[in-house]
Amino acid sequence: MLEKLRAVENRFEELNFKSELPDFYADPKKAAKLLRERNDLEPIVTCYRAYLAAVQEQADAEELMADPEMREFCQETFAEAKEKQEQLYRELQLLLLPKDPNDEKSVIMELRGGVGGEESALFAHSLFRMYSMYAAKMGWRIELLNYNETELGGVKEADFVINGAGAYSRLKYESGVHRVQRVPETESGGRVHTSTATVAVLPEMEEVDVQINPADIEMQVYRASGAGGQHVNKTSSAVRLIHKPSGIVVACQEERSQLQNREKCMRMLASKLYEIEQSRIESEHSGLRRSQVGTGMRNERIRTYNFPQGRVTDHRINLTLYKIDSVMDGHLDELVDALATADQAEKLKNAQS
Repeated sequence: MLEKLRAVENRFEELNFKSELPDFYADPKKAAKLLRERNDLEPIVTCYRAYLAAVQEQADAEELMADPEMREFCQETFAEAKEKQEQLYRELQLLLLPKDPNDEKSVIMELRGGVGGEESALFAHSLFRMYSMYAAKMGWRIELLNYNETELGGVKEADFVINGAGAYSRLKYESGVHRVQRVPETESGGRVHTSTATVAVLPEMEEVDVQINPADIEMQVYRASGAGGQHVNKTSSAVRLIHKPSGIVVACQEERSQLQNREKCMRMLASKLYEIEQSRIESEHSGLRRSQVGTGMRNERIRTYNFPQGRVTDHRINLTLYKIDSVMDGHLDELVDALATADQAEKLKNAQS
């Protein structure tokens, strides 16, 4: 690991040197790429240098402890330097873990009502509200792609983009089946029902990130439905794209023009095709273990929201929080932080095995 850290430090110094050259910004795209690399390396180098300083401090204290008169005086310094060195070493191990290249991307999220009829659609709406409030707290912007309501205000399906740097790094743990236990608004007898909704989280990809052959796409247009203004049911502005080789179907009806809706559909399609390709690559590398904490399978139950008991339980890390109202109001950081920490720990364990 120390050899790798020395190489990282050398690369960091090289990038620093290049950034000070007069012609560094002659190619803005190349300069931006190198600066991003430098910024990614800086925390590793800072921690590495602090680690080396702690190693030196420990060695100096140990040398002085050879003198009986200095032994007692230096023992505390030696112990503190040793503890700091061990802590920094653990931090370096985490910093050197391979980063998800999609962490800084925006996300496309898909919500679907699952088991439970109208109550599942109402729960899907509750989840949409939860993610919308979390996005607002993070300073991210929501962009609707496709939103179909039920008569009671539930959500049959909702497709939307959350635009913001680092959105995927925080929301990728939300993929899977979410289960709710509560008394439905439609239940007069006060009985607790169990329903589900599914969440899919995809890193947003542009068309340039994924090769899509135009000949493979069938485009259909239709009239938009639901809330949306005067264009609803007046013009055929809604767009549905069918990717014939994969059978993937995406639709968008939230914009007023076919062109805008088609553009959004292409972004959704690119993200879905990327997900399929990544799954194929993972399955081919049999030695690569799929994380139980990271991006979950769509059919995997990941979390239960129990309203009568006021608790939220994430089954992947056995974490229960008795603050369901706060969570449903978009305060997700405690859950996300715990999942991210568990994910890092698992990756570190796999890297060492």
